[in-house]
Amino acid sequence: MTVPSTDATQWIFSPSVLLATPSSSSSSFPLSKELYDRARGVEFLYRLGSSLQLPTTALCTAATWFHRFYMRYSMEDYHRQDVAATCIFLATKTEECGRKLRDIARVFQSKVNYNVPIEAITKEAGSEVEQCQSNILATEEALLEALCFDFVVSSVHEVLVDLFEEHTEDEVVQEVAWCIAHDSYRTVLCVLFGVRIIAAACFILAQRMVAGPHSASLDARICASAPSASLLTPPSNKPRSPDATRFAIEHLQFSEDELRDLSEALTILLEFYVAQEVQLNVLPNFLAPLTTVQPPASSPNRTKLYVPYIQAATASNGAVRTDQKPDLNDRTPDSSHGGNSPAKVSSSSGWVPVTGEVKESDGSKGTRGGRLDLS
Repeated sequence: MTVPSTDATQWIFSPSVLLATPSSSSSSFPLSKELYDRARGVEFLYRLGSSLQLPTTALCTAATWFHRFYMRYSMEDYHRQDVAATCIFLATKTEECGRKLRDIARVFQSKVNYNVPIEAITKEAGSEVEQCQSNILATEEALLEALCFDFVVSSVHEVLVDLFEEHTEDEVVQEVAWCIAHDSYRTVLCVLFGVRIIAAACFILAQRMVAGPHSASLDARICASAPSASLLTPPSNKPRSPDATRFAIEHLQFSEDELRDLSEALTILLEFYVAQEVQLNVLPNFLAPLTTVQPPASSPNRTKLYVPYIQAATASNGAVRTDQKPDLNDRTPDSSHGGNSPAKVSSSSGWVPVTGEVKESDGSKGTRGGRLDLS
């Protein structure tokens, strides 16, 4: 596997290492269950960040740290929601979009208590908020140790912006590629490949989906181009192909090894989307065509990383009743648009700090309960 020089080599792992993560090797977590819970944890992280109106850079940085953390710590020792909130808290400091710890804790409580409105978190819930703050601060110590104080994270979205600027692409393709890039952080791609590989996979997959089932296959889009002449030509001097389907790999000048990594990244993304579709038919309509895209034939033979909820639950808990429909709150999270692509700039207002200790309009204190086992 080729590791791009722009990515810290200590954070790029072989897919086989996933079988020996702390969660898999020192606890009862099978790989399918761990990947399922990682996706739920990142979904919870996105929901926290969206409520706090954080920029895309902060969300993606936090999601990357989330996956890096669990390459060194077990999910049985640190709950995914605590780690997600801690990654958000740290990202607000490094990405210069500061939020108060208490605000993050109150949004956290809102999410784990059946989405109770933030303003309904009253004084009576003060102990819960304080406990959440303590958990975040305690987990932050472990997070800093796991990251080795290495806060620099390359951005998939920056590479996508470069591709958009270099090639005039349909706005729909940009929107889909931007969405797939957000969804890529629900997978473990950020600890398997460099950002150039992931961005190219998102871009090519978006092109293929928008072009339709009768367009060039993924194999045709990522295969090494045939020499245009008998004389050897330096890669940097080769004329670009007029075929737009090959723009990404030619612009990024991938080597043979990088093309193999790109093939595997595409396969993992497709596995993730198919797992959601098979599970409960919950994939949004605009991404449903991705489930019919054939993965590259050049992908290595290996066990699928992403399986439907029923299979993940079976691997973790033994037999599952086939006549019992899974709880929608306990499924793999929906794919969703996140942030804004350059083709669609939002005019949202800035972050408004959480203030006041207001009860609900009917005078009740809202629903209170323990931590929900959902994202």
